[in-house]
Amino acid sequence: EVRLVESGGGLVQSGGSLRLSCTFSGFVFGAYVIGWFRQAPGKEREGVSGVSSSDGSIYYSDSVKGRFTIAIDNDKRTVYLQMNSLKPEDTTVYFCAAREFLSPITGLSRMLKWEYDYWGKGAQVTVSS
Repeated sequence: EVRLVESGGGLVQSGGSLRLSCTFSGFVFGAYVIGWFRQAPGKEREGVSGVSSSDGSIYYSDSVKGRFTIAIDNDKRTVYLQMNSLKPEDTTVYFCAAREFLSPITGLSRMLKWEYDYWGKGAQVTVSS
């Protein structure tokens, strides 16, 4: 069973930085996508960033492109989301999510919540103005 455990998050002033970590385990197949979603109250869960284990392709939503960076450390089985230039509108709960594939997945170009099978419990990020 795939297990995802988030850490990091917290409170920061506008313009500041935070880093989220997600430690993963239990992947059976060699191909997977792992990344981050966020969901503000009353809004849809939004795919923020993800990385494919097959080719290292990375997806960023337009709302975070240029400010957030995703990275994966396979030795530590951890994926990181470095969040810089944070804005109050980034305030919400961030979820680590993953899905597995039987065959390699290349050219990651989207993250849709209904395609993901495994979810962490979430980490709160609060950006004060």
